[in-house]
Amino acid sequence: MRLTAPPRRNTGRRDTEGMAVASFVLGLVGLVVLNLVLGPVAIALAVIALRRDTPRPFRARLGLALGIADLLFLAVLLALDHGASWTAFG
Repeated sequence: MRLTAPPRRNTGRRDTEGMAVASFVLGLVGLVVLNLVLGPVAIALAVIALRRDTPRPFRARLGLALGIADLLFLAVLLALDHGASWTAFG
């Protein structure tokens, strides 16, 4: 019995469209909660989508900008609170 690897699935433009939308949504949500986690994930998804020539480049760029804004927002809040963590509800 000979084992072979499963056939490779081509990542199409539809996959990158989902990545662009996901980066936008995660970047937007990251402005409110979990910006340390969601910001870098939004940045990574946006960069991958842009490198794979997404049909939604504006949405990917917006997700990239929001991901960067997540990290900047966290840095400002940490600087203002002298390193203390914050929550959206108090």
